[in-house]
Amino acid sequence: MALKLIISPAKKMRVTDGEPVARTRPLFSAEARRLAEELASLSYEEAKALWKASDAISGPNYERLATLAGDIGGEPAALTAAVVAYDGIQYRHLAPQVMSERELAWLERSLRIVSGMYGILRPLDGVVPYRLEMQARLAVGGARDLYEFWDSRPYDALCSERDADAIVNLASVEYARAVLPHALPDGPPIVTCLFGSVRESDGRLVQRATEAKAARGTFVRWCAERQVADVEELGAFAERGYSLDEGRSDEGCLVFVRG
Repeated sequence: MALKLIISPAKKMRVTDGEPVARTRPLFSAEARRLAEELASLSYEEAKALWKASDAISGPNYERLATLAGDIGGEPAALTAAVVAYDGIQYRHLAPQVMSERELAWLERSLRIVSGMYGILRPLDGVVPYRLEMQARLAVGGARDLYEFWDSRPYDALCSERDADAIVNLASVEYARAVLPHALPDGPPIVTCLFGSVRESDGRLVQRATEAKAARGTFVRWCAERQVADVEELGAFAERGYSLDEGRSDEGCLVFVRG
């Protein structure tokens, strides 16, 4: 059995020529260039409103739009590998820069990043910095937003891989929504992993955004270290004080509780 783990991107991105280096071109580069061209057609005020960002963030990102479509089409070796291009809490805890070749090989086989710009990415796909969240209401052609634009393509891409025996959802609600609604009854089973703590006042599971990001990154790294290949192995995760809460878990959801 083999797994496909899906995670969210990070808003902040960087350019680096450090290891691991990009080796492959994103599956949906043509679609990404189409989105980049649509973004470049916006005025500054339109782009700023779409991004819901300050001038300090919007300014550099708007300047980048002038060359974004062309940059996306560049050779992978000249770009940054997706798994190191995203610079957020989840990716710092995932720590691909210090993984062994064996762990990186597992990551390349098993990890997929859902992206508003690229649809879905493999860890070593070459990417360029962009700002485009999946929930952004960017109308492209006949699509009203990015969910309509991407439609079932991210899910179909996952299922087209021969070793996609199960999909493990570690993405935020915003990005999981680009994949899970398209699941087919005869497709790979989907297991969502949640990380939280139990509130003493009412016994409810509480998920803190920052800690959840750290837990997801740690979880992916843990899977790579152990070369996890079966859903049944996931329940052994016990990093950062987490343990599987069997009473809250079922075949479609694994709940890990901290403390």
